[in-house]
Amino acid sequence: MRLETLGFEHIFDYTAGLADWTANGLPTVGRFAQIAKVKEVLRSDVPTCRLAERVRDVASRVESSGHNQCVVTSEEGIVLGRLRGAALKADAEASVETVMEEGPTTIRPDIPLGEYVTHMRDRGVGSVLVTKSTGQLMGVLYRCAR
Repeated sequence: MRLETLGFEHIFDYTAGLADWTANGLPTVGRFAQIAKVKEVLRSDVPTCRLAERVRDVASRVESSGHNQCVVTSEEGIVLGRLRGAALKADAEASVETVMEEGPTTIRPDIPLGEYVTHMRDRGVGSVLVTKSTGQLMGVLYRCAR
């Protein structure tokens, strides 16, 4: 109410809390805002596909994209799976749903970058999907080969 008395017209009560706010990649201020986050370097141009698409169509899009994978999403952009490696070379007529990797690992965009890159290097992980707290794809974090 105080904000209204000060003349603010568009006031929102974000009831989910700060953790959800940052997990959705929304801006922050203060000390935490100064730390480099995953969201700052992820690639958002990763190809996406749907369950019913054919592998041949998806594979050609992936090849021309400069990526090595395709993220399977719902109409709302929620991550359902991933196609990479052998799955992209599977039977060309197969549906994405039959060859995809289900339930790929995802992380949130507010994770400190240095911390997670070390985690990826230590475990030999080349990439990880980044999603909002709702499961919607934001992009892919790739680890440099150093």
